[in-house]
Amino acid sequence: MNKCISINRIFLILLLGLTILVSCSKKTISPKPPTPPPTSVDSTKKDVPSGATDGVTFINNGTSAIFDLYAPGKSSVYVIGDFNNWTASATYKMTNSTDGSRWWVEVDNLDPTKEYAYQYYIDGSLKVADPYAHKILDPNNDKYIPASVYPNLKAYPAGQTGIVSVMQAQPTAYNWQATNFQRPNPKNLVVYELLVRDFVATHDYKTLTDTLDYIARLGVNAIELLPVNEFEGNDSWGYNTNFMFALDKYYGTPNDYKAFIDACHARGIAVIQDIVLEDQFGSSPLAQMYWNPTTNTPTQKNPWLDSIMTHPYGVGYQLNYQKPATVNFAKDVLKYWVKEYHIDGYRFDQANGFTETNSNGNNSAKWTAYDAERVQNLTNLNTYLKSLDPSLYLILEEFAEPKEVDALAKEGMISWNNQNSAGTQAAMGYAVGPTWDLSSMSYKNFGITEPTGLMTYVESHDEVRVQFKNGQYGNSNGAYSVKNLMTGLQRDGMLATFLFTVPGPKMIWMFGERGYDDATTGPDYDNLNGSSGSKRLSDQPPLWNYMQDPNRAALYNTYSTLIHYKINNPVFNTSTFTVSLTGAVKWIQLLGEDGVNVEVIGNFDVVPQTANISFPNTGTWYDNLGTANLNVPMLTIPITLAPGEYHVYSNSKLVE
Repeated sequence: MNKCISINRIFLILLLGLTILVSCSKKTISPKPPTPPPTSVDSTKKDVPSGATDGVTFINNGTSAIFDLYAPGKSSVYVIGDFNNWTASATYKMTNSTDGSRWWVEVDNLDPTKEYAYQYYIDGSLKVADPYAHKILDPNNDKYIPASVYPNLKAYPAGQTGIVSVMQAQPTAYNWQATNFQRPNPKNLVVYELLVRDFVATHDYKTLTDTLDYIARLGVNAIELLPVNEFEGNDSWGYNTNFMFALDKYYGTPNDYKAFIDACHARGIAVIQDIVLEDQFGSSPLAQMYWNPTTNTPTQKNPWLDSIMTHPYGVGYQLNYQKPATVNFAKDVLKYWVKEYHIDGYRFDQANGFTETNSNGNNSAKWTAYDAERVQNLTNLNTYLKSLDPSLYLILEEFAEPKEVDALAKEGMISWNNQNSAGTQAAMGYAVGPTWDLSSMSYKNFGITEPTGLMTYVESHDEVRVQFKNGQYGNSNGAYSVKNLMTGLQRDGMLATFLFTVPGPKMIWMFGERGYDDATTGPDYDNLNGSSGSKRLSDQPPLWNYMQDPNRAALYNTYSTLIHYKINNPVFNTSTFTVSLTGAVKWIQLLGEDGVNVEVIGNFDVVPQTANISFPNTGTWYDNLGTANLNVPMLTIPITLAPGEYHVYSNSKLVE
């Protein structure tokens, strides 16, 4: 009992001492902070498996596929298709990436040899095809594609709506033959612009391939196809594009297109693909996934597209190159066609539109002014393209001031140089209204320093035909009339002579080489009848019977001779040349490094003209388009030319 009391007293004394010690201490003891709750981890989010890319990536020898869709801000995405009876079940619900931007899922038990149709089902309301699809099925337009053009086309899946994607792990491979093709030097480029729909009545690659000898005999070393990736409808120029990775089926199968490219390469002809990376049309998934039905425009949250067009002449929904998703998408497109189809380059439609600079409605002057942002955007894409292969071409429908054209040229890009207005005036024989001055055919007179900076032409798919205007509006003097077919075709040859002999890349629009002048449809119809009831985009007959006309066949031969001269004689690449292209008598003087000199002269008036022409040396000058060789006794001599008379003289015979 006493022992217990003693222990209690000791305990109380110790407790009292500890209390006094703590209360007298100057140190403040902070309370321990509460333990934070564990970080919330969304176990449903997971990044796309390594190696998977946008669209469909096949694994396990094609028996499995990883679907990857870039769709930030969406709440749920399912993949539906032939492989799951088009049912949005839990197995096919796509996993969201940890940053919320991507949706992916793996689908197994596939037959690698079978085509599967599929769509993405987004937020319980929207069904869209894959923007990276290599093939699509269109319920409204596929039924009009003949089996002769696209045999065994997969049937559209019953009970579905909208465009659907198609995938296949192991399609029939194409065996490339012309594997040693070397792309022509840009200095020597002569491009033949071609619309498959109108070049052959059957509008297919197989028939086009069968007619390649006609183009090869002409001598061109590149073909530029109007857009061949999927576009809305069938009967179109192709600029209303909606699926950038899918070949439009109206012209044939992927292997047919590859065979065409292979056949071109075997003939020494490059294939350049016209492509629209400036905008997209409404049926594109890039538009549909982020769409405002009230304004009928893309939403402001669209990762690729603008809600408004910032420049004139736009017809679709503008791609915004300030958005990283747009840049990545465009680079993927550029890579795909080069790797899959072995194409040799691109022509960018509406290259002026690669900017967010607002042109204030239809202010064309502001639109064509130097734009540093546009230069940067185009340079970025060009740099990427050249990283795939430095010899790839990038041609731009770029109508800007010389400072910008020169900046792009220094990066290896080639801008269109439209000489249709002055060219048609010259061919018709009119000095004014507008002027017949062809000086801007020369890159020097245009105001740039790079010889390959301009792709000069007098006709393209957009312009009225030279021979059409000759026949409708040509000038005359007495018995000499440009409206006369033979006379008009002769003047077409004179204009072509000046086009091909000024140094730099050139382009011709199909059938210009035989004086195409049909005005039942196309831009010529609109010129003749006004824009009311426009037939600008309507199909035009190829009129192969034109080649039975000796005057048209002669024009073809003139084109062919000039093109061969340009490609086979270094003098036409010289930097030492002078032009006088303002007056009635126009001339070009070219001095070759190998001692071959050329003098081109022509009278564009409808009356005889005499002009003093300077030559770099005396002696005999050979007439390379005729037999009238010229004796030059002194360095400057007067030459009288009949209306429409022209010559290509050289101090030694040119190589054809």
